[in-house]
Amino acid sequence: MPNEDYIYFGDLKNSPYGEKTKAQLVEFAEDIFDFFMEKDIKAVVMACNTTSAIAYESIKDKYDVKIYPIVQSCANVLSLLEIKNLGVFATPVTIESHIYKKEIQKYNKDMEVFEIACPEWVKIVESGEEHYDSTKDIVKKYLDLMMKNNPDKIVLGCTHYPYLRSVLSDILGEDIFIDPSIIFSNYIKYDLEKSSMLNMQENVGCEEFYVSANPLEFKNAAKMFYNLKEQPKIAELLRV
Repeated sequence: MPNEDYIYFGDLKNSPYGEKTKAQLVEFAEDIFDFFMEKDIKAVVMACNTTSAIAYESIKDKYDVKIYPIVQSCANVLSLLEIKNLGVFATPVTIESHIYKKEIQKYNKDMEVFEIACPEWVKIVESGEEHYDSTKDIVKKYLDLMMKNNPDKIVLGCTHYPYLRSVLSDILGEDIFIDPSIIFSNYIKYDLEKSSMLNMQENVGCEEFYVSANPLEFKNAAKMFYNLKEQPKIAELLRV
């Protein structure tokens, strides 16, 4: 969707989210949404699995904009997979909520969903330790645990986890893993088109990046997925 204007917010001051309480996550989400409302946005993408799992239900009716939570948006598509067993790797908070299992089985009660938390994986990616020998041992430990359930596919249910895909694929192969961000982005485009909200005017899209702390750290870390042209601004509207 190159013609859309994008405003990205990264909450570096409060990350990692996978270890926070529900009350904290709801407060963080409300602060970020309030910041977005000042920017006159038409939709908010909740790209964080943990926030979608824990905070979405508490805030969804407080804001008069389209909200796209990643887990709930992808669940219907995942439920249509012609498989019997689906594995999910995610952060401890996401797994404790059982959000993937609950949402998928709303649409497909016959699909078995096996959820396993991988608490070390976010720190491995953020530290740039994907290719360490110790990392392969840690990843294999969780893969061995998951494979006891005989999954047909495995969802990488955290924004960080796809950056471990080369390690995961070396152990188990490429085809078994699902990056939900692909499903998610296609769903958002489809829904905006259906709602006549997609910007069809060409070559007008722009982007702004904000963080709650450490803008230089964010710019350097972001190189793994996007080359920022400028250093992000610090957002001062958040209660952080």
